[in-house]
Amino acid sequence: MSAELARTEPPAETPVTPAPPKRRGLTSIEALALLLIFGLTARPGLTELFAAPVAQAWSARFVAVCVQAFPFLVLGVVLSAAISAFVPAGFFHKVVPKRSVLAVPVAGVAGAVLPACECASVPVAGALVRRGVAPAAAFTFMLASPAINPIVVVSTFVAFPGNPEMVAARVAASLAAAISIGWLWARLGKTEWLNLPKHHHHDDGKWAAFWSAIRHDFLHAGGYLVIGAAIAASLNTLVPETWLQPIADNPVLGVLALAVLAVLVSICSESDAFVAASLTQFSPTAKLAFMVVGPFIDVKLAAMQAGTFGRRFALRFAPTAFVAAVLAAVLMGALLL
Repeated sequence: MSAELARTEPPAETPVTPAPPKRRGLTSIEALALLLIFGLTARPGLTELFAAPVAQAWSARFVAVCVQAFPFLVLGVVLSAAISAFVPAGFFHKVVPKRSVLAVPVAGVAGAVLPACECASVPVAGALVRRGVAPAAAFTFMLASPAINPIVVVSTFVAFPGNPEMVAARVAASLAAAISIGWLWARLGKTEWLNLPKHHHHDDGKWAAFWSAIRHDFLHAGGYLVIGAAIAASLNTLVPETWLQPIADNPVLGVLALAVLAVLVSICSESDAFVAASLTQFSPTAKLAFMVVGPFIDVKLAAMQAGTFGRRFALRFAPTAFVAAVLAAVLMGALLL
């Protein structure tokens, strides 16, 4: 009888542990409200802090980088959204050659058409990859566009009057480095290094996809731009300019010093020629390295590239771009300057 009851008795229910409540993240409105409250309560201390000369210099450089970059960032975001929403994916397969050996130089020459700085080219390159363009061609376009576009060429002519050799050397070195990096990626690059947001289809139409892409890309790239601008302003303020003078007389150290300086100061490519021209104590090749390296890689660009393509990509791409730009500048400096 007891065995029969054991067979018919229902099994005891396992107590269900309630799931922990899902933590809600801080919204942008809440973050803005907290920031305003902090600013109001800490206003006396902040006023005294930013009255210091060092703080004023930092804030001026931070604002300068942002003011220079944000208009071009907006241009890049709009172009990126337009490419994602309105341009059919098949268009790029027809225009860009399928073979990377041809697609890379075509993309490099096409970069001269778009008058935008490096802040605009990063989101555009991301949109090109999402739309099916080979990463090698997209990265070549990303590097060539801010380096050899018409605005940069004209500004270099103005900054170096009576010195067309400097303009030719800048265009040749930048284009050669961009194409070399594109071919190198085509041979050694791996797709698993890229971490791109997927292209989502919107049932509300292309305009809904367009505005959605603008909101996403602007907040995504703009946040990294602000972080990079803060880092650049900090480095530019804390590193004394007199440190550059002792190494200016050494040709090798001079080239490396201005190449590293270009990475740290994060000057927009449309204005870096005037800064290079003002560094009169350095050799022409060192000035060329400053102008070639800057549009390829700097602290704000590294942050934006990491945010757009992923950290694994940025950790490999940034040093490669730096080395290729320096070598191309040295080569063209020896041939043309």
